[in-house]
Amino acid sequence: MIRKVGLALCLALSVGTVSAQWVDLFNGKDLKGWTQLGGKATYEVIDNEIVGAAVPDTPNSFLTTKKKYGDFILELEVFINSGLNSGIQIRSNTDKDYRDGVVHGYQVEIDPSSRGWSGGIYDEQRRGWIYPLSRNYKAASALNKAGWNKIHIEAIGSEINTWVNGVQCARLVDDMTAEGFIGLQVHSIWEDHLKGAQIKWRNIKILTSGFENEEWDRAPAVPELSYLKNQLTDWEQRNGFRLLWDGTTNAGWRGAKLDEFPVSGWNMADGVLTVQKTDGGESTGPGDIVTINKFANFELELEFKITEGANSGIKYYVDPSLNKGAGSAIGCEFQILDDEKHPDAKKGVNGNRTVGSLYDLITADNLSVKDRGKQFKGIGQWNKARIVAKDGKVEHWLNNEKVVTYDRHSQLFKALVAYSKYAKWENFGQWPEGCILLQDHGDEVSYRSIKIRELN
Repeated sequence: MIRKVGLALCLALSVGTVSAQWVDLFNGKDLKGWTQLGGKATYEVIDNEIVGAAVPDTPNSFLTTKKKYGDFILELEVFINSGLNSGIQIRSNTDKDYRDGVVHGYQVEIDPSSRGWSGGIYDEQRRGWIYPLSRNYKAASALNKAGWNKIHIEAIGSEINTWVNGVQCARLVDDMTAEGFIGLQVHSIWEDHLKGAQIKWRNIKILTSGFENEEWDRAPAVPELSYLKNQLTDWEQRNGFRLLWDGTTNAGWRGAKLDEFPVSGWNMADGVLTVQKTDGGESTGPGDIVTINKFANFELELEFKITEGANSGIKYYVDPSLNKGAGSAIGCEFQILDDEKHPDAKKGVNGNRTVGSLYDLITADNLSVKDRGKQFKGIGQWNKARIVAKDGKVEHWLNNEKVVTYDRHSQLFKALVAYSKYAKWENFGQWPEGCILLQDHGDEVSYRSIKIRELN
């Protein structure tokens, strides 16, 4: 990565001063321009540094700027060697009408744990992780746990990019919040040994205009994650993605057992595709819908939202001609389910019918972070599903954390099929290509931002 700054600016940064365009957010002497929100952790100025210390039995604490910022480049240094989790709030807010005024918004993670997600983006008190480093493993070692760390954050338009010690960590596109304060977090604690644990910040400065010569080069290998609704970013288009549903019409889709799109039962409104509730049966209402085109090697991504007790699924390598009778069309299935309320979660073997699972074959589990459960964001919330299939190797991702991996041409896969409900379908899951399917299982389930790219 090449930083686009001149020699003079580099020298200025090394002695803690800034160019005319940059503004210091911390004067090195006191907390003028800052205010504390949330919990009761302590913040004080010692030796030109802001020092935060953890206090038991109090919520997350935030030292926040009194001023709000929209587009900016933020730089600061962070020291953390205690194991205390922290983060840098950007474009964050409080609103008495939202959860009693809790601090909420984008947080650039400072994570000294073995997980190593520093520089990832967490949506505090809203959507949780929106750019976990499970999508950018190489950045997980960027944080120096025994010294000072340079953090560089660019929030310009709907793009948020982060770097830790010169390593790009997150590349996010999201338009939920355009403006808010900046905050320094001291996380709540539960362990006695973290009482009084400290985190330090210094050299905090911001640029709010004239970005052209100050933006850092993007690392080509870092994937961009977008939460724009039914839109493709420039990065996605350059990398071969296209919308599989255009957000308004049924172009490219038909009923799995029809020559045309179902005349009713699938509703399109406000950029959301919804299968309406009927009797809870498998394909007994409007029926499944499938893509007109077939796909072999691909990366599919979409968002789904389920209602309480709902069941649905995303199928791939589907052959609609196999089952013209009752029930759903046949193909491999990324299960969509309310694990708490739908009885199917307790059927099958060891949970292989729960959300994110390869239905009736392989149970979804968090393969990205050891000892962390799969990350389902809840009923009535938008969740991301991602399926990557290439040369027989298949992955299921739920909210950007891997939950299933398998080889559909392996002996193990064939053995699993032999003892499943799919045993009667010859060569199930091994067809060279097939349609993508969204399932009607009689419950209301919504989809949006359905995109795909074909892989070589």
